[in-house]
Amino acid sequence: MRVVVAGSQGLIGSALVPALRGAGHDVARLVRREALSDDEFSWDPETFGVPDEALEGVDAVVSLGGVGVGNQRWTGRFKQELRDSRITPTEVLAEAVAAAGVPAFLSASATGFYGDTGTHAATESDSAGGGFLAGLVTDWEQTATENARADTRVVLLRTAPVLSRKGGLLAKLRPVFWTGLGGSIGDGKQFFSWITLPDEVRAIAYLLESDISGPVNLSSPGALPFGEFASALGRSMHRPTIMSVPGVIAKTLGGEMAEEMILFSQRVAPKVLTEHGFTFDHQSINDALDYLNA
Repeated sequence: MRVVVAGSQGLIGSALVPALRGAGHDVARLVRREALSDDEFSWDPETFGVPDEALEGVDAVVSLGGVGVGNQRWTGRFKQELRDSRITPTEVLAEAVAAAGVPAFLSASATGFYGDTGTHAATESDSAGGGFLAGLVTDWEQTATENARADTRVVLLRTAPVLSRKGGLLAKLRPVFWTGLGGSIGDGKQFFSWITLPDEVRAIAYLLESDISGPVNLSSPGALPFGEFASALGRSMHRPTIMSVPGVIAKTLGGEMAEEMILFSQRVAPKVLTEHGFTFDHQSINDALDYLNA
C-alpha cells in the first residue's frame, strides 16, 4: 500500500512510519516545514493545504496530529489551541482525501469521547459522555466523517493513553515514582484505560489492511482501577507507592484537566478489534510494564 501519514513526528507517528515501511508499505509524510527528502511533502492547513501531488496514487491517509491534552492546565486559551490543532487540520485533510479519491482515511481520536464511564466498559456503540474532552472528540470525529466522501472508508482511532518510555503519560509519571512520591490519585477506584505504543502501532497497521470503518477503541482489554495501576507501576520500578493525592488537591492543582484525565473513570473495551480477531501483545498492565522495563 501507499500510505501518507500526517503527524509523523509525534510519539505514535514516529513509531508507525518505520513499522509500516518494515512491513513493505510505501510511506510518505506530510510535514509542516520545508520538505527535506523525497518521502516528505510540505503542507499547511492554515494556508495552502495539502499539495495535490502528495495524494496521487495513495491508498490511505493516516492523520495523527493534535497538541497533547495533558501538556498543561486547561485555560480558555489552551482549550482553543487543542481545538484548533485538531479540527482545522482534520477538515483540510479529509477534504483533500475526498478530492483525491483516496479510499481510506484513518483519523486520530481519543477515548475521552466517552467521558466518565464509571464501572461500565464503554464500547464503540456507546454514545458520547460529558465534559470538555467528550465535546472536543465528538466535533473532531464529525469533522473527519462529514468532510470525507461517502465511499471513503473512515476509521476513527479512539486511542487510550499510550504507554511508552519515550513520551506521554508514563514519561511524566516515572520521574515522580523514582523519587518515591508516586501513588494513587483520588480514591483510586476510577478506571484507567491504556495501550502500549507497540500495540497502538500494530492496531493501526491492522486497520489499514482491514475493511473496518467507523470508531475503533485502541485500548488494551486490561483496563484497571487507577490505584491498582499506580501500585503495579511502583512494583515494576521497585519503588514504594505510599503517597496518595486527594481528589480535591488534584483538582486544585490541575483544574479541569486533572478532573477529566485522572479523576474521571475511563473503562474502555476494544470490542471492534477483538471481534475482528486482533490480539494485543500486552493485555494486562503487568505484561505492559514488564515490556516497558525490560
